[in-house]
Amino acid sequence: MKSAGIISVGNELLSGQTVDTNTAYLGRELLCADVQVTRHWTVPDDLDAIAEALTLATQSCSVVLVTGGLGPTDDDVTRQALASFLGVDLELREDLLKELRRFFKSRGYPMPQRNEIQAHIPAGSQVIPNDRGTAPGIKAVFKGVPVYAMPGVPNEMKAMLDRVIKPELLAVSGHKIVVKKLKCFGVGESALVSMLGRKMRRGRNPLINCTVDLGVITLHVIGSGTTLQEAEFLVEQDLVFLHKTLGDLVFGEADETFGHVIGRILHERHETLAVAESCTGGWVAKLITDVPGSSGFFKQGWVTYSNESKVQLGVPKKILETFGSVSEPAAEALALGVLKKSGAQHAISVTGIAGPTGATDSKPVGLVFIGTASEQGCEVKKYLFTRDRASIRLRAAQSALHQLWKGIIL
Repeated sequence: MKSAGIISVGNELLSGQTVDTNTAYLGRELLCADVQVTRHWTVPDDLDAIAEALTLATQSCSVVLVTGGLGPTDDDVTRQALASFLGVDLELREDLLKELRRFFKSRGYPMPQRNEIQAHIPAGSQVIPNDRGTAPGIKAVFKGVPVYAMPGVPNEMKAMLDRVIKPELLAVSGHKIVVKKLKCFGVGESALVSMLGRKMRRGRNPLINCTVDLGVITLHVIGSGTTLQEAEFLVEQDLVFLHKTLGDLVFGEADETFGHVIGRILHERHETLAVAESCTGGWVAKLITDVPGSSGFFKQGWVTYSNESKVQLGVPKKILETFGSVSEPAAEALALGVLKKSGAQHAISVTGIAGPTGATDSKPVGLVFIGTASEQGCEVKKYLFTRDRASIRLRAAQSALHQLWKGIIL
């Protein structure tokens, strides 16, 4: 497996004004091209700093990827730094200049003079086309090490990686790579890793890698073989093991979300969903309606922060007075009320304390009750989430969809 070094360029990355999501994406995707990221540098928009990182990267890695600094402004100096590092001049490419002018003309205004710099690349380098922006990528080779420079704009970088760079790296490796992803929820990362045991060890084929995003664990199963059939066979064997071992912790594949899998099930059954949310403030509805075509299975939602709004949906005042709005009886009455008022086949209710205020000794920050109701009845579960307000709200929304998913598939 080849080693890769990533150089992220930008003052805004070092100051914290922009979060570097490109490096995480590159690390995941390069594994699919039989390349392991082993080094990473974050450097300012400075000629010497970029050149120094290029020196270190080409000395220690078999491929180098640079993101950022290809824009038209004075502080975009990656192309100049790359030319200096290679010991060549920047050359004007008339074909790139023509393409830039066409790009701006298609949008109804002339090209600003400062954008002309984007038609310059180091002499002897190759152009990586960019159909999503004005900055072409650059490929150069230094002492046998390929160096790919890409824009920092994520969607432009991803397009270049998928269309040009990954295919080139795969062609060089001589291996066929198959990648499958499983989405898991309902257990911590360390517990899941323990369940998988030696299947998670480094160096095995297939490699099983995991990433975590607010409770959702994505398992990347990466198989390598001399033929595509060999790689697919190895991956499929591991998928059988993972499904058998993890059971209903696995809720989806590829890039599926709870919204996708729930939406597909409801669509197939010609059923609909309605929600009432207190502490999540509409997050459950958002996760569902992020899915294209959700109007076919999502009926409606309410954000019910006040007791009055909960009463309007059928929660008896006596329950609120006796148990409070953050309670199992309130969540149950709210879910059943939504089910009746909406006419949907399924309903979700969420009520809790997201903090940082509003807690009591018996009801701490992070306490959430989630109800899921259908004509078969209502189930309410108690959760206690930690961390900050935003994390609690999103984890509650994810858990609500997980609870519904388990209820409609089991």
